[in-house]
Amino acid sequence: MLRPIYNALWWIVAPLAVLRLLIRSRRERGYREHIGERFGYAPGRLPEDDAPLIWVHAVSVGETRAAQPLIDALLQARPDARILLTHMTPSGRATGEQIFGDRVLRSFLPYDMPGAIRRFLRTWRPSLGLVMETEVWPALIDECRRADVPLVLTNARMSARSYRRAAKFGRATREVFGGFSRVLAQSPSDAERLTALGARNVAVLGNLKFDMAAPPELAVRGRAWRAAIGTRPVWVAASTREGEEELVLQAFAALAVEDALLILVPRHPQRFDEVAALVAKKGLRCERRSAWAPDSAVVAGRTPGSSLPADVTVLLGDSMGELAAYYAASDLAFIGGSLLPLGGQNLIEACAVGVPVLIGPHVFNFTQATADAVAVGAAVQVQDPADLARVLRELFVDRPRRTAMGAAASAFAARHRGATARTVDVLTTLLPE
Repeated sequence: MLRPIYNALWWIVAPLAVLRLLIRSRRERGYREHIGERFGYAPGRLPEDDAPLIWVHAVSVGETRAAQPLIDALLQARPDARILLTHMTPSGRATGEQIFGDRVLRSFLPYDMPGAIRRFLRTWRPSLGLVMETEVWPALIDECRRADVPLVLTNARMSARSYRRAAKFGRATREVFGGFSRVLAQSPSDAERLTALGARNVAVLGNLKFDMAAPPELAVRGRAWRAAIGTRPVWVAASTREGEEELVLQAFAALAVEDALLILVPRHPQRFDEVAALVAKKGLRCERRSAWAPDSAVVAGRTPGSSLPADVTVLLGDSMGELAAYYAASDLAFIGGSLLPLGGQNLIEACAVGVPVLIGPHVFNFTQATADAVAVGAAVQVQDPADLARVLRELFVDRPRRTAMGAAASAFAARHRGATARTVDVLTTLLPE
């Protein structure tokens, strides 16, 4: 009974969804582009193109970056195959274009309406579909099963909170999760919850995000920035979300470390101007990364000529694809999305750079990775802005502890690599020869 109601609701919601796209496009133009693709209308590929097509769905920026090592490995394992990369957000699509260029095909994923999904599948004719992490769409799963397209939930996670919500729907939930051909879970606890919800053929392969490797040029760029900043204590608040910058600035005000610099990097680009205005309202001197470019002198092999002015207390990270460079320029990293009940963001990239990590209490989307990082001394969990300021102050003063945390972070990231190879081994068995 729930399925017809769900499908009917989409007919009501679809016009509102388009209106929402147009409203959001006032801040991010990409939302008004390719709207037809959201209903399954796309050029697709030529009828004579009969190469195996691996379709990878990565919702936004984080999932797209996490998919990079997997897509590279799949192209290497099956050079005869094509890759279709789908997204839900323009920023995710832009990230995919930046990373892969013309090595992959790209489209927005249609809304979860049976007709739109059928058009999408007929147009692209995928041999295999991969959805990343938590993307569970009932109509998508149904239509893939009917079209005989194996659909794999890859790098799957299921928090205790999400499990409790999904379990309330009983049999309907079991039918949905049972529609996946395979479920490749990040951790044993994820696998246990997913199995309880009806998933079958579940395997624990680890977290693909441990295999993400920052381009070497970003490390060079970060070191150039650090040279231009000088010897000041530097911390980065990365991937902050709406309402969280206020709390980060509260912690900064309470820090009481002389000459400290905060690098503030909002997660969503459409909020850069809003965050800059907030910093100015606090009476802090802010420099925007887009207006500060010390890198060019370093590329030429010279000492950076564009030092950051000494009275700048906040460097706004208003750029895309440079997060690893911000980490490399910092002594300490706070991971956003975690001071408010938003589920947290990925701390693995910061650990891989070898920077000590601080993270707030709300990490239900990254429970296992956070717990593991804290357990080995790579990260410290803080409870509120005052606690964040206290731990930052302690670590700025205690350089040996900071160094030990950085080494622990690097070792933690290295120890958990390998999920990509294990995932490719499973996926290639599902592709036609």
